[in-house]
Amino acid sequence: MRVAFISRNTLFTVKGGDTVQIIKTAAFLEKLGVKVDIYTSSQKIDYSAYDILHGFNVIRPADLISHFKKFKKPKLLSTIYVDYSEFELMGREGILSSVFKLIGNDRTEYLKTFMRRIRNGEKSVDFEYFLRGHRGSLKKLIEHSNLLLPNSESEYKRLSKRYRIQKPYQVIPNAIDTSVFKKNYFSNETRSDLVISVARIDGIKNQLNLIRALRNTEFKLTLIGKPAPNHTKYYEQCQKEAGGNTTFITELEQEQLIQYYLKAKVHAMPSWFETTGLSSLEAAAMGCNLVISDRGDTTDYFGSNAFYAEPSDPQSIYKAVKMAAESPQNLSFREKIFTEYIWEKTAEKTLAAYNTCLKNPA
Repeated sequence: MRVAFISRNTLFTVKGGDTVQIIKTAAFLEKLGVKVDIYTSSQKIDYSAYDILHGFNVIRPADLISHFKKFKKPKLLSTIYVDYSEFELMGREGILSSVFKLIGNDRTEYLKTFMRRIRNGEKSVDFEYFLRGHRGSLKKLIEHSNLLLPNSESEYKRLSKRYRIQKPYQVIPNAIDTSVFKKNYFSNETRSDLVISVARIDGIKNQLNLIRALRNTEFKLTLIGKPAPNHTKYYEQCQKEAGGNTTFITELEQEQLIQYYLKAKVHAMPSWFETTGLSSLEAAAMGCNLVISDRGDTTDYFGSNAFYAEPSDPQSIYKAVKMAAESPQNLSFREKIFTEYIWEKTAEKTLAAYNTCLKNPA
């Protein structure tokens, strides 16, 4: 079996959780005998060479719809459906905030696609997107898909409700790489007062309110990640408001993160939205207690195994961090991660989905 992965143009230049998901899914499918090639949306694909087309990021239909129209064999879509609406209403600042509040979610995504084209040189693969609009293009992309592969049941329900669609789907959870985050790396020794947050510096990740929550407190905060291209002003604001207890470290490879996960008692990610929170999974596997928000699909993964904070309220974030720091490590959840949320199982479920579509291509 040969599969083409297709995703956004900036998949490798502006790395995110989807970058990890795509690379790891491909690598572990290869171990099962599936040949996988990864393309970004502006690249040309010899469609005749592949049995399956697997797209990622339903929120970026401009990048995918042309490929899905042209490919005549089974097409699967890992939706990774991120909803920016609350962030645009409450988390974003400046003139754009007022504009986005006025025009609504789908028109906001439409405008952002134009802005990426102008500011970053990203070119939409299919001009039809600009004629059909964001909502219409997203629904058409789903229509072209044989099977949806959300990362959780919650994700599919949100997508179905928002766009009034009913489509066959199979949940494919995100995971950790046990060859990198090894079970025997764990130590239950007393950990420091270090709080870490691993993510690109981006308004939706809410590092600024995390900084405000922990500034001049008893905790040491280390932020690991580089700013997203369109969030340099946000990064500058984070640096401006950071106290002496805050350290910034640029993007690190997964292997380099291990030392920080093992030192920290708490990993904090009070995002305005997460479909999963891959770094939270990794941190919990290495023994960190988690502070997250309940926005998005986090409760499907973490349930009662995390401390929840209100992303708009620095005091709520501080209280959640303090509770996490004073609580024992969650060894049972760590065990669950190494049992259920590993890329081997993700790849097996993905391959099963491929086989289902090949047997029933309609």
